[in-house]
Amino acid sequence: MDFNYSAEDEAFRAELRAWLEANRRFAPRSANIMANEGEGDWEARVRWHKKLNEGGWVAVNWPKQYGGRGATVMQRLIFRQELSRLGLMEPFIGMGISLLGPTLMHWGTEDQKRRHLPEILKGNEIWCQGYSEPGSGSDLASLQTRAVDDGDDFVVNGQKVWTSMAQHADWIFLLTRTDPAAPKHKGISYLLVDMHSPGITVRPLVQITGGKGFNEVFFEDVRVPKKNIVGERNNGWQVAMTTLMFERGSGNSESAMDEVYELVELAKRLPRNGGIAWDDASVRQKVAEFAADATALKYTGYRQLTRELKGMPPGPEGSMMKLCSTELGLRIALFAMELLGPYSQLDLDAPFAIDAGKWSFRMLSARGPTIYAGTNQIQHNIIGERVLGLPKG
Repeated sequence: MDFNYSAEDEAFRAELRAWLEANRRFAPRSANIMANEGEGDWEARVRWHKKLNEGGWVAVNWPKQYGGRGATVMQRLIFRQELSRLGLMEPFIGMGISLLGPTLMHWGTEDQKRRHLPEILKGNEIWCQGYSEPGSGSDLASLQTRAVDDGDDFVVNGQKVWTSMAQHADWIFLLTRTDPAAPKHKGISYLLVDMHSPGITVRPLVQITGGKGFNEVFFEDVRVPKKNIVGERNNGWQVAMTTLMFERGSGNSESAMDEVYELVELAKRLPRNGGIAWDDASVRQKVAEFAADATALKYTGYRQLTRELKGMPPGPEGSMMKLCSTELGLRIALFAMELLGPYSQLDLDAPFAIDAGKWSFRMLSARGPTIYAGTNQIQHNIIGERVLGLPKG
């Protein structure tokens, strides 16, 4: 990989940096610890999204014809770097920008693109993802939500679970079974469903963190116009895999180091044995191990980036990064609990909690990423069997 930025890249960086410096006051004051649960400063994040859109800085990698900047892979990296430099966040307000929008560009009708893409960019449509069901998590193709043909509509009945931000969503992209007699990977259709339709009920699932960003969503005789199908009827699995491809490519390989730096600052503020925790060589050694792992993740991400720049298909880096980054996040959270001692028992925003209790929140939520998007046990199997060629255990 050529680590030198082109003149166009540097011009992109300069324009972005100037805009961010001038408008950073409109951003939420801190990276929202509850962002992954769709809670906390939700309205502030929506406002920041809309402000970024005014400047043309939402979905920078979308093609210009759909309202993006047509940014290159490297410019997308620069965008993340510049936000991180100022301690700003890329506002996450649903799955529209990262998942549904790119999927519609590939599979959607012109009417669907005109109807939804501009509203997603403006932040006027919040989207959630209707994939997982009770009993259909890792084996997604076994889903049982039905869509029955009825004139100009489908009538949908069933249940989805672990639906992130359904409590805020205006729309859901939904996998349904339209041919129950077909093999399980066949007979599935991909529908766009208005969350305000009669017959939809959203119930929060309260997590150990106290967050309610995950939800159950129930569909009872919900009518969906047939024009809302994406791709061909009964060929929704192919569309769904396209969406998952965009999900796999949406990570940030450099974010782990940010947590390491935060851990350093924590250790420099916590008293220990008449000094501070950072004076302890064993603490510095542990943080150095985390920094080494975070650096390895960063350059593994660059390997993945290199493949993309060369037009190559995804390699094993995705599974490696998912596995290693989530394990690193868990180990950092565990060590922060050791450093905090009794303070680790204080909840988020509790009186006297250090750093407003964000470390204990992270500890409670750190196990989740090792489970969703393909459990780490599954990632071990993928790496062992498909990458290393090891026999099945």
